[in-house]
Amino acid sequence: MKRVTVIGCGAWAMALASHLSKKGQEVTVWAHAAEEAERLMRERSLPAFPDVRFPEEIRYTADKETAVNGADLIVFAVASPYTRSTAAAFAPHIGQDRLIVTVTKGVEETTLMTQAEILTQLLPGNRIAALSGPTHAEEVVRSLPTTIVAASLDRASAEMVQDIFISDMFRVYTSPDILGVELGGSLKNVIALAAGMADGIGYGDNCKAALITRGIHEIAGLAIRMGAMPETLQGLSGMGDLIVTCASMHSRNRRAGILIGEGRTMEEATKEVGQIVEGIYSAKAALALAEKYGAPLPIIEEVNHVLFDGKSAKDAVRDLMVRERKMETDFTSEDLPECWRSDNSH
Repeated sequence: MKRVTVIGCGAWAMALASHLSKKGQEVTVWAHAAEEAERLMRERSLPAFPDVRFPEEIRYTADKETAVNGADLIVFAVASPYTRSTAAAFAPHIGQDRLIVTVTKGVEETTLMTQAEILTQLLPGNRIAALSGPTHAEEVVRSLPTTIVAASLDRASAEMVQDIFISDMFRVYTSPDILGVELGGSLKNVIALAAGMADGIGYGDNCKAALITRGIHEIAGLAIRMGAMPETLQGLSGMGDLIVTCASMHSRNRRAGILIGEGRTMEEATKEVGQIVEGIYSAKAALALAEKYGAPLPIIEEVNHVLFDGKSAKDAVRDLMVRERKMETDFTSEDLPECWRSDNSH
């Protein structure tokens, strides 16, 4: 049994806390406000999961020192806009040589840092990992089959996160490509906004399939330029996470996109969803990264126009459709194996 501290008490934080507690880990959840910690202790439920009661064994506190004292693993599960301020507040209490895993997806707009990079900067001397993949909290909290990736430059750290989280219904793979894992998890939220917009307009499955396929092409093109591995973007934290986020009504980003496609403004859609829509925060950062690394991101560029420039979702899709014609891939017939180029090959 390991002692695990979960920093944050939103839906994803509590789904993971519940999973870890059911697995037999000793779990403490930190809430920003004492009132919220007391409410969770008393009610052991969240409005996001009205029919779920969290294990009695989970402990709650709003005291930072109490939360992390003696923890074998510290899980950062706050929304991406609050990662920096929360890490700074915890820094005096965490010290060094602790294992810390971020389960938050997002690129910081002002610095273009991933969540793990923020934690590395503010909590130096610690071992940092990221946990990401196609994982809706609404399914994890009900112990439905789920697969995910634990990534760290330090193999032992990734494997420890794997050991702590893995169960017969929660399969955890490991990866050394923490940058690729984080970029896949962050940028897919922007593509999910686009998929939701298409749904809101009523453009059908063909359009969504195109957005998913060309979306992973954009994400991979940028991530590889930044140093990520192509295989990572083809895996669970890339294509897998993109598919689930674009297809499911559990996705806040897709739901916000649907509302925007139906005619709401970004502000109206966010208010109706009632939760942080991470893709909105990553959209501008993605464009800044694209400019820095010379990566074309036409879908993400159009999402930015809709979110921040008042462009209609219909006009954005139209402009994507009428762009200059091009090949789907960068290779030509001369790059194909000889057997494919032979007149007698078929």
